[in-house]
Amino acid sequence: MLRSVVFLVAACFGVTAMAADAIKGERQEVFGDITVHYNTFNSTYIQPNVARSVELVRSKNQGVINVSVVKADTPLVAQVSGNVKDLTGKSVTLNFKQITEQGAVYYLAQYPVPQAENRVFDITVTIGGDAHTFSFNQELFPGE
Repeated sequence: MLRSVVFLVAACFGVTAMAADAIKGERQEVFGDITVHYNTFNSTYIQPNVARSVELVRSKNQGVINVSVVKADTPLVAQVSGNVKDLTGKSVTLNFKQITEQGAVYYLAQYPVPQAENRVFDITVTIGGDAHTFSFNQELFPGE
């Protein structure tokens, strides 16, 4: 009996480790010599003055996706587009705005987060006429 319990506990930890491994920790996609970094988070994590300066709405029901494109550690200007879908297939278009700061170029878009759920993000980054597309899943939670 004790052996069965030990095996079951070990199996549970193994499944958890596999699930964690399925989510990319580095949050990047590589297309030849171009690397696209991305992350998504609740808009309440942004300080109010920063949100105002980049024209984002801070709300517990608003998420933000941040995308940046680099080549040899140099920021690139790109066209970024995409959408986010819930598990029923309902899609919301992501309207990215380019933010340029000293030494950095990144793209931000907001999307609604009405309830806790998994979402699928489909992103296209176009540089010099070459389109690079990738998808990722993210479990989202409204803020507190």
